[in-house]
Amino acid sequence: MTTKPADATISHPLDLPAIQIARGIREGQFSSESIVSESIRRARLVTARLNAFTVIREDQALEAARAADRAVARGEAAVPLHGVPFAAKDLTPTEGDLTTLGSWTRGDWVPGETALVVRRLQEAGGILMGKTATPEFAYASFTHSPRWGVTRNPWNPERTPGGSSGGSAVAVATGVVPFAEGTDMGGSVRIPAALSGTVGLKPSLGRIPMTILPSVFDNISHFGPLARTVSDAVSFMEATSGPSDEDISSLPIGFASDVAKAGSLKGKRFALSIDLGYYQIEPEVEHLVRSAADELRRAGAIVDEVPMQWTRAVNDEWFDIWCVFMSGFFGDTIETHREKMDPAVVSMIERGLAMNATAYKRIELLRTRMWQDMAALFQTYDALLCPTCAVTAPLATECDDDYVATGSDGRFIGLDMTCPFNMLPQLPALSLPVGLASNGLPVGLQIVGRRFADESVLSMAAALEARLAVPRLPAP
Repeated sequence: MTTKPADATISHPLDLPAIQIARGIREGQFSSESIVSESIRRARLVTARLNAFTVIREDQALEAARAADRAVARGEAAVPLHGVPFAAKDLTPTEGDLTTLGSWTRGDWVPGETALVVRRLQEAGGILMGKTATPEFAYASFTHSPRWGVTRNPWNPERTPGGSSGGSAVAVATGVVPFAEGTDMGGSVRIPAALSGTVGLKPSLGRIPMTILPSVFDNISHFGPLARTVSDAVSFMEATSGPSDEDISSLPIGFASDVAKAGSLKGKRFALSIDLGYYQIEPEVEHLVRSAADELRRAGAIVDEVPMQWTRAVNDEWFDIWCVFMSGFFGDTIETHREKMDPAVVSMIERGLAMNATAYKRIELLRTRMWQDMAALFQTYDALLCPTCAVTAPLATECDDDYVATGSDGRFIGLDMTCPFNMLPQLPALSLPVGLASNGLPVGLQIVGRRFADESVLSMAAALEARLAVPRLPAP
């Protein structure tokens, strides 16, 4: 593992980090209109090849960019993301834009209001340039929907980019935007981040208000960034974090940018679990994760391999929660739209509707034991390390049902290693690209921090990122 910092070729100012794009616009080095025009050009190419976008907001985005340039001319460009394009997931309502949730059940819904997370990015100067593909109701680790079809991986179009924020991951990986909004209920930010070679963060529950669900009491759902670099994820968090009465569960704490940008590893203590006690891991995934752990040691950190006693019951009981989530929020759709829905979604809704309430409540006992294990671990360590996904990107023709088996050795043949940390939603979890397997596909390292310590996780990830020469996919 080389310690030379990654130095991606900058072919256009759009390839700079978000804060540098904004600085260049404010200082007159280039215009927001030129940045947004290039973003739209790339989005059209990427969508034609990989099916990443459901909406490209050309007219609205270019008008916003021209307004940003006029503000520069007037000396009024003070916001941190001034003129920077970003994308949002088709799950997230944005005023005036077709928003389908990847489904025919919403018709041609055009919301009259924009979700808070997007409004905050816009208030920070960001320009929404498009909406990205998601599976129906964001249910899957593969981005394909009955309405929009299959989204493909930019490293190999025969593979999936992951899901459910797969379109956002592709938009970032191909250089369309420096960051994009995603949602994470079971890994839907971190899975596509790992499989597409981007940074993905599931913030602690409540750090970004969750305002797009019928309930403000859900406790597995998070907004989070898909980003080219950790610094771009920090920019997203700076803009979107903080309390709001729109979400009673949002935390009354701001975002400590100085901590997130500290970037030190010396003296940090990491616990390493390759398999969380039960996963079957692809050998090259294990190799790259162990190589990243070695790089942490060379940076002065302590990395100890620790035993974990978890089992696939974690995944099975998370799936029960997920089915109840789907039936509670989308269960009415099967009576009117069953024939046009993904059969897997219908099956999940029916399973959720049949769920025993007492059995559902008892899932909290497993979650409690998991937290007790992590609380004990955090008495000694600053973070837990494990792969983000147990495999590299599967074929786009596969589905989640292909990754729920138990092997002859008793190991769980699963795809992602993310849903355990939606069972513990107060713990921030970040996926960092750590290299390419021999098949040319990215591998992600998952860094799970103490509850509400999002800034510390970002800081540690940035410090490791700076030491890794991880290939970045060039812009199209």
